[in-house]
Amino acid sequence: MKMNSKLFTAVLGLFLTSSLLAQDAISYQMPPKAIADLLLAKPTPSVSIDSKANWILLSERNSYPTVEELGQPEIRIAGLRLNPNNYSPSRQTYVNNFVLKNIQTKQVATISGLPTTILASNISWNTSETKIAFTNTNATNINLYVIDIATKKAVKINKQAVNTVLGSAFIWLDDQTILYKSAIQPANMVPKKSITPKGPTIQQNLGKAAPSATYQDLIKSPYDEQLFEFYASTQLIQNKNGIETLVGKPCLLASFSTSPDKKYLLQRIIKKPFSYLVTAYGFPATIAITDLKGSIVKIVAELPSSEGTPSGNDNTQNVPRLFDWRDDEAATITWAMPLDSGLIKNKMEFHDAVFSLSAPFTGNPTQLFKTQMRYAGTSWGNATLALVQEVLRSKQLSRISRFNSTTNIVEKLYERNQTDAYNDPGTPVTSKNQYGRPVVLTTNNGSKLLMNNFIGSSAKGDLPFLAKFDLSSKQNEIIWRCAEGVYEYVTEVLDANKLLVITRKESQKDVPNYYLKNILQPNTDIALTNFGNPYPALDGVSKQKVAYKRADGVDLTGDLYLPSGYNKEKDGPLPILMWAYPREFNNAADAAQVRGSQSRFTTISWASPIFYVTQGYAVLDNAEFPIVAASADKKPNDNFVAQLEMNAAAGINKLTAMGVGDKNRVAVGGHSYGAFMTANLLAHTNLFKAGIARSGAYNRTLTPFGFQNEDRTYWQAPNLYFEMSPFSYADKIKTPILLIHGDTDDNPGTFPINSERLYNAIKGNGGTVRFVFLPYEAHSYRGKENLLHMLWEQNQWLEKYVKNAK
Repeated sequence: MKMNSKLFTAVLGLFLTSSLLAQDAISYQMPPKAIADLLLAKPTPSVSIDSKANWILLSERNSYPTVEELGQPEIRIAGLRLNPNNYSPSRQTYVNNFVLKNIQTKQVATISGLPTTILASNISWNTSETKIAFTNTNATNINLYVIDIATKKAVKINKQAVNTVLGSAFIWLDDQTILYKSAIQPANMVPKKSITPKGPTIQQNLGKAAPSATYQDLIKSPYDEQLFEFYASTQLIQNKNGIETLVGKPCLLASFSTSPDKKYLLQRIIKKPFSYLVTAYGFPATIAITDLKGSIVKIVAELPSSEGTPSGNDNTQNVPRLFDWRDDEAATITWAMPLDSGLIKNKMEFHDAVFSLSAPFTGNPTQLFKTQMRYAGTSWGNATLALVQEVLRSKQLSRISRFNSTTNIVEKLYERNQTDAYNDPGTPVTSKNQYGRPVVLTTNNGSKLLMNNFIGSSAKGDLPFLAKFDLSSKQNEIIWRCAEGVYEYVTEVLDANKLLVITRKESQKDVPNYYLKNILQPNTDIALTNFGNPYPALDGVSKQKVAYKRADGVDLTGDLYLPSGYNKEKDGPLPILMWAYPREFNNAADAAQVRGSQSRFTTISWASPIFYVTQGYAVLDNAEFPIVAASADKKPNDNFVAQLEMNAAAGINKLTAMGVGDKNRVAVGGHSYGAFMTANLLAHTNLFKAGIARSGAYNRTLTPFGFQNEDRTYWQAPNLYFEMSPFSYADKIKTPILLIHGDTDDNPGTFPINSERLYNAIKGNGGTVRFVFLPYEAHSYRGKENLLHMLWEQNQWLEKYVKNAK
């Protein structure tokens, strides 16, 4: 049968159009100029101030690396992503310049001797704060530099290339001496992969339960094992004023730290066999104490692979954990051991015990105390005061107790639900002791703690505060609180008696800057920095924290942004972009608490939805989406989808009632768990015109041993996993959805296959969907071209399906 030319042309055109719709291969696009300018604005420098308030180190960064920079060589093994050419983690964010500023004279000093191309990280002051060390990365190695504050000069001090593959690159031993991990061989000596393997890769399990999170980039073959051993092997080196001495022998050194008296090292050394199920930090390891020459003084523990860790938020391996030095003694290590075999369900009065062992480490360990919940660490003060933290994640509980090591008495100071922000007393302020270690600071002759709450949640929004916690009455007395209309918090306590502090202050119109403040003398603040506004395109944009209720009476809030010059009476209701991230709560009272402050200066990261206020949208950012347990015997996720709908409907109704939002033109979006939320909302409701879902997990069976705060496994609650998975209802997703994912997502649980399979499922069921796969991007996106294109995609989607929706 012959086809006439007109019919052939029509069929061909239809075919080409369908192909284009199925796979739209386009080059990088640019969003509107206002959006691009906001993204590419130069970031405000990060600030580090010495404890005497003499010097400020300003660390400047460029905006975003190019995709070409992201595309440099990378290997992925043992849960790590490495640059194979220089023994470093790949695709890092670096500092690109340093500036020193004298606080007294206000003079800005240029630092000489810095590398021509600065890609700095691991910035660390020495104990006396006269020098600053940092690592600098280049194409073939990593070097260690030290800035001398007095001379304003930087000098490269290492003779061997630094190895940062496993982190913990270096530490100050004293003001002149640094210990660092060096590479053993040139990177080009890496073992070559044989074309013909010696045999298949085989894993097996002989009847022992070994649940595991869904980690990415794991070891998959014997050759991967060779690569890991090659890149992770290090030689510890002592460098004193440029003179280097080897410390011990080469090994797979995961971490190391010095005792307070600087006479011993606590080392975690990885050993074989390497696991194919967990990351390097879960590999078998030896915990050892050595002297400064690297000679073994004491083998503290031989730890197995973490493969056998039981699932569940409060469960742990039945082995010692949390090894650390006691900061208030010369050379004492501490660690915890479960008393319940690592299973929190085992009924007993105490679940953990904490032990110590002091130099010369020849005696038997001493039991210091036991905890009724899971031990989470200790902040040391002195012989009569240490603050012990214990938690129960499954119940969202946290407890702080006082431990007196002279009497071995543990006394509860306070306990709260971790989601109860209003009753958070703050974090104890520390000061350096005779060993130069941070220890808990007391005031009023040792009777009170000085507490710093950086957030200060309240019914009026976040109002950070400084307080004194009475150790006898267990009452927290606020002695200073941020004024309403601004957002100010204490970054450093310089003098606890005179209450001389450094604060960071901002408002809706004032850029965050640092101030020297005497709390006892109001209105005497001295500005330490004078950063300008990096976002002039947002001038005139209004921001307010709006409050509303959902159908079951739970109070909610969100941050509402309206375009510059917007007039409700003149311009009418706007299209809405709602952006959120669900959180679990065990009770409605905590879920209803106000979070955030409308008095903060608006800053924008690549992930923000605020870009679109410049395009005429009402943006409801940080819309509260609590998922609340219905009763004490229920879990928050038992009615997850219904609560999502209530949260969304309440926000839409609020903006509609205010007259600023058009309920018929609403988009919803989110990243990660927010993307999971978005897909569920589009599958189960008709509230939205479109959705934007970035780097989400859409099929919960791919995370069968739990996700977020859900600790039930798939086999314990198969219906829950099915019903919470938007993939299960892909045939119901008819609202247009834009899926975006990084092709190298490194987050456990959000494998790129989630978006690939959801796209295929929606497409197969006739839905409207577009899938954007960003090259070289992990869970958090970084490449400049990718980010600009992502913003363009989002803008196009919103313009077509929301603002100009039929």
